[in-house]
Amino acid sequence: MTSVDTGAAEPVPPPPGGVLWSLAGDIRALLMLPAALTLQVAHPAVGAGVDEHSVFRTDPWGRGERSLHSLQLWVYGGEAGVAEGRRLRALHRTIQGTDTRGRPYHALTPANYAWVHATGFPVYRHATRYLVRPLTEAQERALYREWLQVGRVLGIHDRDMPQTIEEFWPYYRAVLAEEIERTVVVDELVATDRPVPPPDRGPLVARLLLRALWPVLLPPLARFRRFITIGLMPPDAREAIGLAWSAAQERRLRRFCGVVRRVVPVLPERLRYLPLAREARAAWHAERGARGVRPTRAGSARSG
Repeated sequence: MTSVDTGAAEPVPPPPGGVLWSLAGDIRALLMLPAALTLQVAHPAVGAGVDEHSVFRTDPWGRGERSLHSLQLWVYGGEAGVAEGRRLRALHRTIQGTDTRGRPYHALTPANYAWVHATGFPVYRHATRYLVRPLTEAQERALYREWLQVGRVLGIHDRDMPQTIEEFWPYYRAVLAEEIERTVVVDELVATDRPVPPPDRGPLVARLLLRALWPVLLPPLARFRRFITIGLMPPDAREAIGLAWSAAQERRLRRFCGVVRRVVPVLPERLRYLPLAREARAAWHAERGARGVRPTRAGSARSG
């Protein structure tokens, strides 16, 4: 059984000016993504699929860049986002094997495919409290509705995802209790002593300089990656996986996020938003201006 959507109606991406619109393209979202990815691969089937079929070990920077571009398309790409959803489903049709508990898995099995998507909501909700501000109840519900819209873009049927927040939390807690474990891929994503190749994008001089400095740069970067991954993961998920987190680390996280929360909103638009988000925001504001709508800051999450 797969999650391929065969309905005639095309899915509708989340609306401009919504909560997800304001969060997903903000550079602070880059700090949230490692926690979501780690929670995804803590599922035995997802972890096995990534372990056996992903290039995250040999091309971590390329895979990260492609994943980020894909996510931006789902939210800001319009028809291109819908096409990207179809491309991803096609890509995952051949991914199958045996998970850590000896069970056969397929990447498009609804329980597996839906979990990968579902993890974004609790991570966004939790991390936004630290990096932006706590969402109101109305914003939280809007975020979940918009996340469901992204799920439809990815070809996830409504029957395979809880349709309300009230239905989501029992589902989420059941997966944490019954499925989540500390997989091999989780350990690799939070490790501080695993070899990681230097980035191979950008000008030649920059790449050569990075290669020369990489032995010095990698250890603190790996420690920061572990810190932000575990810190911005919801505590119940962190506990289910078995990732330790101390009161001292929590204080450090709050201090760091406090700085980020104050600095990012005063950055110019070209530095604050990722390219696809920046282009989509500019086009949306231009369209509103042409219709005589008074300019407002996009995003009901009030991330400014």
